[in-house]
Amino acid sequence: MKRGIVLIAGVDEAGRGCLAGPVVAGCVVLSDGFQMAGLTDSKQLSPSQREALFEVIQRVAIAWSVGIATPREIERWNILQASLIAMARAVANLPLVPHQLLVDGKFTLRQCPIPQQAIVDGDALHPAISAGSIVAKVVRDRIMDELDRLYPGYGFAQHKGYGTPLHLERLRLLGACPAHRRTFAPVQQLGLL
Repeated sequence: MKRGIVLIAGVDEAGRGCLAGPVVAGCVVLSDGFQMAGLTDSKQLSPSQREALFEVIQRVAIAWSVGIATPREIERWNILQASLIAMARAVANLPLVPHQLLVDGKFTLRQCPIPQQAIVDGDALHPAISAGSIVAKVVRDRIMDELDRLYPGYGFAQHKGYGTPLHLERLRLLGACPAHRRTFAPVQQLGLL
């Protein structure tokens, strides 16, 4: 590594508000001052824009990784703790140690020895967090597409596990499947046959 380069890692998660599927975190390491057109919070982008940016991020990032917390882990620890665990796993999965970690939200990651800063709405403010947001969302959407094939009938490929009217109706008709988060109220109310 060249002297003077500061490696900034940004980490964010996708899937906190869903009723099914894992929570997925993306961590991306960029050099300090890195800029890329179109890079913003993944929620502001269309699926095709996210996919295109994900391809670019894979090429231009110094490093990137993902971390996952499963539906069973979400049930065991609660969604906030599972999200932080997924983010810590994403950081641990990096092939290098960044100089600084920027975490989207209000919380830093305990047990992580890297200097950190929590940034509310960081996915819209810092390129590394925006990139982490995009990685997390694209990877999670691909997982939900696979869960749609494993558990047909729920519409996971369409709603990605969120509590849409379609998902709630299918939950009512079919009951919960292993991809569902059984401690979440709509799943408890509608999905237990």
